[in-house]
Amino acid sequence: MKVQQDIDTDRLIHAVIEGLREVKGFNIKIFDLSEIDKAVCDCFVIAEGNSTTQVSALADSVEEKVFENTGERPWHVEGKTNSEWVLLDYVDVVVHIFLPEKRRFYDLDGLWSDARITEISNVD
Repeated sequence: MKVQQDIDTDRLIHAVIEGLREVKGFNIKIFDLSEIDKAVCDCFVIAEGNSTTQVSALADSVEEKVFENTGERPWHVEGKTNSEWVLLDYVDVVVHIFLPEKRRFYDLDGLWSDARITEISNVD
């Protein structure tokens, strides 16, 4: 059963990255939290957009690509009202899309720096 979960998680992450790249999200990182005790999920995907309009468009693109590729919808969504930090919770994978200044302020990168981190290039 664990193998199937890993395959589904990998497929979900791939769809998230595809959605972020489609709308030119940048500074994309995957944080593997699976080996960290008491982590809230298995994985964070963190990315940035240059404006609230782009952050909102990135969130919409991720939701669309994930649904197209996996049939999954987020269990919970936060932050769409002001689109400075949008969170898409897919239970095992949580997507955070920030304005750059909000990402620096909340510093999830620093808080979860003990995770295995994979940086994703902005081009294919």
